[in-house]
Amino acid sequence: MKALLIGATGATGKDLLELLLNDDSFEKVDIFVRRKLDMHHNKLNIHVIDFDQPDKWWHLVKGDVLFSCLGTTLKAAGSKEGQKKVDYDYQLQFAKAAKENKVNDYILVSSHSASSRSPFFYVKIKGQLEDEVRKLNFPKLVIFNPPSLIRKDSDRKMELLLIKILHFFNTIGLFKSIKPLETMLLAKAMLNSTKFLKDGAFSFNGPETKSIADAKAQRRKDTKFF
Repeated sequence: MKALLIGATGATGKDLLELLLNDDSFEKVDIFVRRKLDMHHNKLNIHVIDFDQPDKWWHLVKGDVLFSCLGTTLKAAGSKEGQKKVDYDYQLQFAKAAKENKVNDYILVSSHSASSRSPFFYVKIKGQLEDEVRKLNFPKLVIFNPPSLIRKDSDRKMELLLIKILHFFNTIGLFKSIKPLETMLLAKAMLNSTKFLKDGAFSFNGPETKSIADAKAQRRKDTKFF
């Protein structure tokens, strides 16, 4: 199989890229980045692109599965408009290119509680993206709605504080559904979803994501799982 990946320089994307390069199921891995990377692997093809010029990269989005790990923070983006461009516009453009170029699988990292009806900006744009990619009718669409992510060497103070708080509540049996999840577990679940899920549309929360990462997910009533 040939994998396509956007968001390869982020925490989850880095973990997923490592898995893809070491998985014999994937013969080629194409990543799309904004800056040149000092990386070399016989399966890896790096496309340095301007996301704002889709006419120059649209034809390159060809393969068997598109993994979308792209995302940014409000602080890094500098404004809500900047964050929406990365978390919504760029991802939707890539999804449309993949659909037009007959990519079968689209695997998306979204957000816990994503909803286009939410009053909260971040989860609202994530929900809007989910709504739009569902309309594209990929043969296989898998959306992961993870809780807070545990990133290697994270320096995000508020994120680290939230994870500590949730860990405390988890130890006393509370908020199990939003237990923080390691990025490597999310990456493993994304990889496994291409192997173990039949065609169809799926969405998975934190505990379900962990189960898929462990390849021991249980059948859900509203999906054709495994």
